[in-house]
Amino acid sequence: MASILVVDDELSIREFLQIMLEREGYEVSCVANGKEAINLFRKKKYNVVLADIRMPKVDGFEVLKRIKEISPETSVIMITAYASFESAVKSMKEGAYDYITKPFNVDEVKMTVKNALQKKEAAGEMINKRRTGKGRIEKFEGMVSCSPEMHKIFDLIPKAASSKASVLITGESGTGKELVARAIHRNSPRRQEPFITINCGGVPEQLLESELFGYKKGSFTGAVTDRMGLFEAAHRGTIFLDEIGDLPLPLQVKLLRVVQEKSFKPVGGTQEISVDVRIISATNIDLEEKVIRDEFREDLFYRLNVIHIRIPPLRERKMDISLLAQHFLEKYSQESGKEIRNISSYALKVLLDYSFPGNVRELENIVERSVALETSNIILPESLTLSRFRREIKRNEVIDVDIPPGGIDLEEEVGKLEKHLLLKALERTNGEMKKAAKLLNIPYRSIRYRVEKYGIKDIKDF
Repeated sequence: MASILVVDDELSIREFLQIMLEREGYEVSCVANGKEAINLFRKKKYNVVLADIRMPKVDGFEVLKRIKEISPETSVIMITAYASFESAVKSMKEGAYDYITKPFNVDEVKMTVKNALQKKEAAGEMINKRRTGKGRIEKFEGMVSCSPEMHKIFDLIPKAASSKASVLITGESGTGKELVARAIHRNSPRRQEPFITINCGGVPEQLLESELFGYKKGSFTGAVTDRMGLFEAAHRGTIFLDEIGDLPLPLQVKLLRVVQEKSFKPVGGTQEISVDVRIISATNIDLEEKVIRDEFREDLFYRLNVIHIRIPPLRERKMDISLLAQHFLEKYSQESGKEIRNISSYALKVLLDYSFPGNVRELENIVERSVALETSNIILPESLTLSRFRREIKRNEVIDVDIPPGGIDLEEEVGKLEKHLLLKALERTNGEMKKAAKLLNIPYRSIRYRVEKYGIKDIKDF
């Protein structure tokens, strides 16, 4: 049973904390002043000490100092009023684990004490969780997670790596698509060969072809020498085509030939160049929708999407937030030479309540900035800088649909709405699909697909 010592000169505070913590299963002792606390601690070392900062004669700072001298591994949590917040920050610099404020939030007190008790056992628990299935912590190729969704991806990567098939990685920006691509390459037989990356949306269209496939001297103004393209540079290795959905249609045709024939012609060239390249693509948009809209070649999509890996956004795996935050904290504390050991319970709650539109990359940036600005040995809420951006639906875009107690079939309900709007558009255009497609702002091919899907008759196909 974990032991806790409460030090506060207010009887009501001592009684409140003792009752609450004993209900949580802890062994609790209470004293009314700092001197008594120090004397008691010399006789018995407690796992956690909760000490009020403002006490007569021997204050909380002195209690913290003496306890750390006797038992450096004991976690000391400071009790402070909102008016003495600066004192709480000072205690962090002196080695306190965290702080709680008056008036108390019961859940925050419980969480802070629980985190403090788990601190010493963190290394051992990490090993144990890794061995036990659900909730285990896994590290793989620079990625760390305790969510089942990511564990499935970790299991899939070696299987994808051993194959020669093309891989399509989907997920929002910042989820770690390139990390997964690199992990596939490093676990493949091509690991000793080049890993070449290019962002298809980050290069102007007029330069992208020569960047990918190279060019011959004199093929255009400024081409004073032959230049090797990225596909040729990636020979026997892997090429990672990030944001593949931004690839222009003319280049999609040329890429399809590379996938099928394993060869291409440089810009201005007449001779085919043969290459042996593993293609891994990534996108943060719905490629299937682009196929329906005739914005992405269907045959290329199926060639690239042989093995599909979807990386869930961080908001779908909240259990990873505290783990990743601690991982980045250790990384940047070491790089900066600072001894910032923990994230306060208040700061962690702020992170857990945040939606992270920028996903893991945003969390890493937040922690890196916090480490750079923090002057204490713990990350406090005011060190966090969160984006004001939210992924929200505008009020006028919300459709008020009730869900009955027995639930609904989402696909069926969405289908009903789609068919209803389709019929409305065809009714308004007297069954003319081209006009209806324009009214719905979808390609003609898309409306034909939907008309066939729902078996709609009496339409004019011209």
